[in-house]
Amino acid sequence: MTCRIERRVFAKDLLILDISGEITEQDVDTLRASLAQESGLVAIDLKDVLIVDREAIKLLAICESNGVEIRNCPAYIREWVTREKVGRKTSEERKRRREGARDA
Repeated sequence: MTCRIERRVFAKDLLILDISGEITEQDVDTLRASLAQESGLVAIDLKDVLIVDREAIKLLAICESNGVEIRNCPAYIREWVTREKVGRKTSEERKRRREGARDA
């Protein structure tokens, strides 16, 4: 099964990307490019997503941190995205502490 991205526009200020199938490392660049060309409010609907891999989770975590709404997210994907966001935050905090220690 492949990843399919369908673009739905609501009014002038909301775009929803409906994703179905699998989101794998090979699809991440396509999804990233689709998001990059949009302005305004963007949401990603994962209702019909069956499988994701680590690279897809990383992208979803970054997107959500940057204000993209993730809709109809299956519980296992939500858990993985949340863990990825926490891990990224912890890693950034460690990096800042190391840099602060070097500057002192």
